Amino acid sequence: MRRRVVVTGVGVINPMGNDVETMWAGLKQSKSGVGYTTIFDATNFRTRISAEIKNWDITQQGESAAVWKHRGRHTRFAAGAAIQAIRSSGVLDSIQDRRRFGVYLGSGEGNQDFQTFAMMMADSLDEQGQLDLVKFTRRGLETLNPLAELEQEPNMPPGHLAAMFDAQGPNANCLTACAASSQAVGEATEIIRRGEADVMLSGGTHSMIHPFGVTGFNLLTALSENNENPTRASRPFDRLRDGFVLGEGAAMVVLEDLEHAKRRGAHIWGEIVGYGSTADAYRITDIHPEGRGAIGCMRAALADAGLNPEQINYVNAHGTSTSVNDRVETRACKEVFGSHAMQVPVSSTKSMMGHLIAAAGATELIVCLLAIRDKLLPPTINYENPDPDCDLDYVPNVAREANVRYALNNSFGFGGQNITLIAAEFK
Repeated sequence: MRRRVVVTGVGVINPMGNDVETMWAGLKQSKSGVGYTTIFDATNFRTRISAEIKNWDITQQGESAAVWKHRGRHTRFAAGAAIQAIRSSGVLDSIQDRRRFGVYLGSGEGNQDFQTFAMMMADSLDEQGQLDLVKFTRRGLETLNPLAELEQEPNMPPGHLAAMFDAQGPNANCLTACAASSQAVGEATEIIRRGEADVMLSGGTHSMIHPFGVTGFNLLTALSENNENPTRASRPFDRLRDGFVLGEGAAMVVLEDLEHAKRRGAHIWGEIVGYGSTADAYRITDIHPEGRGAIGCMRAALADAGLNPEQINYVNAHGTSTSVNDRVETRACKEVFGSHAMQVPVSSTKSMMGHLIAAAGATELIVCLLAIRDKLLPPTINYENPDPDCDLDYVPNVAREANVRYALNNSFGFGGQNITLIAAEFK
């Protein structure tokens, strides 16, 4: 009999707020965290809008600015969200064997030092405009900080968090694009179910609001170019959607074996009852047109949870606001839920906070737990123009009261990775 896994701590840093309750208040009020990009000069980019973290610094969590000087922006977000989650769980003092406490994240790449490398290139051109590799290498040795360069590696956030909390158990990071943090939570759940750990800190962190990130997504025609109306640019399932809005942030959950949590009298936010993982095995940037991967992972999660589709009360959709994703996800939901598809509410909170890429799934899992707690569905804002290919109940524009016991969360990544998590009210 496998062990039950519950959530005993949560934490977020994202464009909607720098703690869980502030984020939730904004979502309930249909606010938007999207604005003009300020992290770098995006004046000459096709997309000049994003959903940035505002009014937050790692020192607000009691950390030393000097210690974190060379650590990545996303690593700082991870630490901020993790401190919140660990504190809210109260779990640290109850862990007798630190080898039974692990970290599993879905973290993206670290800071991209675009300006430094551009200057190194400019300084290393010969009179004919050719790159002098010897001079380039010498400039690199003179200019680059080895600690800062190390922080570009995706495994650094879980390493730092393990050191912060003395988590000596399993430690891993996966980077499956937009599915990463959901996959991390699912795999961390399996580690506890198998008995390899009692407590896991899990979630994700990412920031791609930099020249390389924006350029890449622009080349893929994935980003909205509605620069004139930032707060209205992310419009999942709307007929006039033109791409997603890039966001950033981190979300962390403390996962715990139920019996371990009960022994210490922990507050339980909810239970992870279902986990499904599939691959489209199709194309790198295109979801399978029939949604076979999305259908497969939703069905796998339902089977893992021992639930029928009719028992799901809410779906937090991947809902990116791209033409293909929203249409295919709608089709997949219809295939999985059958006649129930027209009754189950589906919403995309990316309409308000943008797409947090690797951090998106864990953030939306926390939203599902809050929907269960408060019996309230967050809306899909900017839904104004119905699309005949997207005809489900998307909870348009205004939050709605609803009795939510089981919430299903979808995360689909470039590369074809698909993850579904099912959270349940703890009984």
